[in-house]
Amino acid sequence: MNDQSGKSPDPQPDAKAAVQAELDRIARQKQEAELSEKLFHKKYEQLGKQEKHVAHHLAGRTHIARNVVRDASEQATFGQRLADKVASFGGSWTFISIFAAILVVWILLNSFILISIGSEAFDPYPYILLNLFLSMLAAIQAPIILMSQNRQAEKDRMSAEHDYEVNLKSELEIMVLHEKIDLLREKQWAELITIQQEQLRLLNRLNRDPSESR
Repeated sequence: MNDQSGKSPDPQPDAKAAVQAELDRIARQKQEAELSEKLFHKKYEQLGKQEKHVAHHLAGRTHIARNVVRDASEQATFGQRLADKVASFGGSWTFISIFAAILVVWILLNSFILISIGSEAFDPYPYILLNLFLSMLAAIQAPIILMSQNRQAEKDRMSAEHDYEVNLKSELEIMVLHEKIDLLREKQWAELITIQQEQLRLLNRLNRDPSESR
């Protein structure tokens, strides 16, 4: 038997929240359409992806700025992070110094040291084994560096697009602000003219009253 004493959860709050969310969504879509026609002079459906993103944030009065590089780094895979580290190390003076030291030691060892002690050089001139290792290193390192460069180019592209969105939103916000200031100025001028007209009317009335009393 079901427990008759237990109270079933009231579905009304969830229903009210769903209805309110739907009303908010419809109101935001309407505001986005009005903003697109007012600021972009286009329908919302005709806007590009970035313009729609800006209109969405304008309608919701939310900030659009974010750290694009940090977000891209957080979403990077293990292979992408490894490629970045390899490319960063391969383009450093530390790598160049270690690489140059290995080359010098290799050449000295096979050209002078082993020969002077009467041993046979394992890679005599023209250092074929060394050339093989260098070719293998270049073959492995080149695509890894290209991967890192492609990721950097993608970050630059995302950063440029984000800068465009931020600048566009700032420009539109300034336009809206100027429009509000102009409307406020016109309203103040209208109120000032009304006050001046009322003052003139009172002055004319005061000027007429003494003459009528005589």
